[in-house]
Amino acid sequence: MTVPENMTRRALLVKLGILFNACVGTLLAIPIVRYLISPAVAGQKTPYQKWLALGPLTQFPEGQTRFATFTNPDIRPWDGKTAESACWVRRIDSDHLQVFAINCAHLGCPVRWFPQSGLFLCPCHGGAYYEDGSRASGPPERGLFEYPYKIQDGNLLIQAGELPTPGSPAASLQTIGKKLPCA
Repeated sequence: MTVPENMTRRALLVKLGILFNACVGTLLAIPIVRYLISPAVAGQKTPYQKWLALGPLTQFPEGQTRFATFTNPDIRPWDGKTAESACWVRRIDSDHLQVFAINCAHLGCPVRWFPQSGLFLCPCHGGAYYEDGSRASGPPERGLFEYPYKIQDGNLLIQAGELPTPGSPAASLQTIGKKLPCA
């Protein structure tokens, strides 16, 4: 790098400082610009909004709760076996089902269905849920999360996108006007 004869050390350092600040400003501007243009691209469907097939409706007999698996809609090549997710499907009658996330609403441990007692039980901290997914006892503050479902051409489809968490605004909207159970 050749420095012109008339450039002082101070002028060179000022120019380098301006160049450095411009680079940092550009890097900081990237997430801000993405935030500002996100409403414009919000109309595009994300993988989380896809309907996923759990299988034919005949796999889920009336009056029973069955274990089902599906592939996470937003996978990466390095996800491997962790891309597989699970859920519990409760078929109430021919047209009505409930599809529960396998995760406990307390800390996310996988719950297990016990048909003898008609309860979902969490092995981590003793959370218990009734067969309809509502909280029975233990530390969870709410019932199991449910996936939206639809029946299309004899197959059960679920929308296994983002589930609300107890601290999310969507979860708090569901409890407006309802008395929360004691822990």
